[in-house]
Amino acid sequence: MSDISIAQSVQLQHINDVAKKLNISSDELEHYGKFKAKLPLKLINESAIEKSNLILVTALTPTPAGEGKTTVSIGLNEGMNTLGKKSIVVLREPSLGPVFGIKGGAAGGGYSQVVPMEDINLHFTGDFNAVEKANNLLSSLIDNNLQSNKRGLNIDPRTIVWKRVIDLNDRSLRNITIGLGGTANGIPRQDGFNITAASEVMAILCMSKNIEDLKQKLGNIFIGYTFNREPIYARDLNAENAMALLLKDAIKPNLVQTLEHNPAIIHGGPFANIAQGTNTIIATKMGMSLADYTITEAGFGADLGAEKFLNIKCDYAQLKPKVVVMVATIRALRHHGGASKEEYDTPNLERVKQGFENLEKHLENMQKFGLSRVVAINHFPTDSNEEIDWLIQACEALGIKAVVSKGWADGGKGTTNLAKAVIQEIDNNSSNFKPLYQKNDTIKNKIETIAKEIYGAEGVNYSTQAERGLRSIEKLNLSDLPICMAKTQKSFSDQEKLHGRPTNFSVTVREFEIAAGAGFIIPILGNMMRMPGLPSIPASEGMNIDENGIVSGLS
Repeated sequence: MSDISIAQSVQLQHINDVAKKLNISSDELEHYGKFKAKLPLKLINESAIEKSNLILVTALTPTPAGEGKTTVSIGLNEGMNTLGKKSIVVLREPSLGPVFGIKGGAAGGGYSQVVPMEDINLHFTGDFNAVEKANNLLSSLIDNNLQSNKRGLNIDPRTIVWKRVIDLNDRSLRNITIGLGGTANGIPRQDGFNITAASEVMAILCMSKNIEDLKQKLGNIFIGYTFNREPIYARDLNAENAMALLLKDAIKPNLVQTLEHNPAIIHGGPFANIAQGTNTIIATKMGMSLADYTITEAGFGADLGAEKFLNIKCDYAQLKPKVVVMVATIRALRHHGGASKEEYDTPNLERVKQGFENLEKHLENMQKFGLSRVVAINHFPTDSNEEIDWLIQACEALGIKAVVSKGWADGGKGTTNLAKAVIQEIDNNSSNFKPLYQKNDTIKNKIETIAKEIYGAEGVNYSTQAERGLRSIEKLNLSDLPICMAKTQKSFSDQEKLHGRPTNFSVTVREFEIAAGAGFIIPILGNMMRMPGLPSIPASEGMNIDENGIVSGLS
């Protein structure tokens, strides 16, 4: 059965009944139909958070198909609840770009899904739309100020770094010209679109603690310079209050359920290769306020989402994970061992042995943060017993428990062993989380720490444009901000074809982006894009809806 067929075969519980499992009354919910609801921020309880156990799910360097972090996260939550534990999974919201492109949705898979999966993958509760509108309101205010004779801020259009956004893959919008058609239609200038998940407004939503914090961060968005080289921020346009107004509902986390009717929170959706790649601070704290175990995931490999989760989100929000679950697949190990795409499903122990060095590096990296680790072997039917047994033994040689996870096929029943292993690591109380660098270090030292310690690079090179960007960051007094690397997800390096555990390489910072509102600096390694394009045969071509409203082809 396809993912959507499995999801449609389950009779969903009313969201009121799901909320009862968390001791939340129906009166406290803001309902979006029978199966979705917003949670009020007043439910966040700092004293409960201190007692809760935060579990981070990450992965080795992914292959094009993805390794199933979301599926494992949901399956682990099912397994925890099967064991009678009060557990909740907290995830990001899907972007329509990947949904209609090639990657698909982000609601899990098989018998480890969050539902209603159609709604979650398509618009959901409108959070992405609100982020898009808040972002584009600022764009319209910028162009209106350029046009204004009475209230103009003397903004130099050539320095504007703020772009419009839309939640679709559309390469033709990357670079555009606006303001054509005469003086009544604005000032002509070069502009462009990013995908909504790449908007700094999305990053700000995910980094905000409350409405006041949200407004302050929105006001701190850096726009560009005046003709006199004075910096301009969103607050100079009095934009932050109206932008926050558009986000008044989007700031509240969304409550849904798993296929086994366990609670799940889904909120925020930045990508991990160009942004911080984790759900909102508010959602994570909400989960920790309501459950004894909170399971969350960080996008792409641990060198991206997990590094940012730990160095940026956890440091800012004062969160301390108890254990890291590292998702690995035999398929991915074959890939990193040199297998071609056509060989991913062909058992080959030598390929697995060669590819293990990639997983081993990620496990070493998590230890540098002082965190205990469990390996979840996300099971595929093409895995051989010989390959699985070797992987378990290789992890045991490192002092790490590796457990086969069959949540895709069996839901909670297939993940109880994984849940037991995670609980045991938490009970051992061996984690002592610490960030990898100090925020007050120099920008270059922070970048070098990530490049050398996490990627295994020998050094960092800077283009002339990047050096100019560093000087701008220093003049704006933003050097104390943490680092959010923009890098390919396909390799430890900035070269996507270097698989496994590459050595003898350096990375190059091409340029910097300033996310003063979100509170981090973005070094861009290689040709990273913030507006993807569609593949030659997009997933949208296989989607349909019948006269009864039944959706098909969604994954």
